[in-house]
Amino acid sequence: MKFMRQFLVIFCLVLSQVLLAQSPVGIWKSIDDESGKEKSHVEIIEVKGKLYGKVIKLLDPNGRTTCTSCPGKDKGKPIIGMQVMQNMVKVGDEWTDGTIIDPANGKEYSCTLWFEDGKPNMLKLRGYIGFSLFGRTQTWHRVK
Repeated sequence: MKFMRQFLVIFCLVLSQVLLAQSPVGIWKSIDDESGKEKSHVEIIEVKGKLYGKVIKLLDPNGRTTCTSCPGKDKGKPIIGMQVMQNMVKVGDEWTDGTIIDPANGKEYSCTLWFEDGKPNMLKLRGYIGFSLFGRTQTWHRVK
């Protein structure tokens, strides 16, 4: 009986890690798709079935620290702490119907994200205006 209980505990722990690994919830390192440089750490959380992401760390010591080009309430605000992703909902194997802000230029884009070929530590994000065909894709890596 003791062996069976230990087995069930281990099984549940392993299963929870597998399920968590398939979720974008966690901390991700963003990589600029144009320069290839590491830009920031973004923490993605889930609230009422929707994903939100905020910048928690900037990785470029010479980079911009405030969003000078952002419109509205974010104009001139620090990038650290800024919510850059909002309202992403799961549809099939991807999250979509939300938006993402690029603090470098202050523009807001429609956004879709998914795991690269089932790799739970590699997240693809596509930001676009109008049609997904007209956009940019970044690869983010899970921070361990």
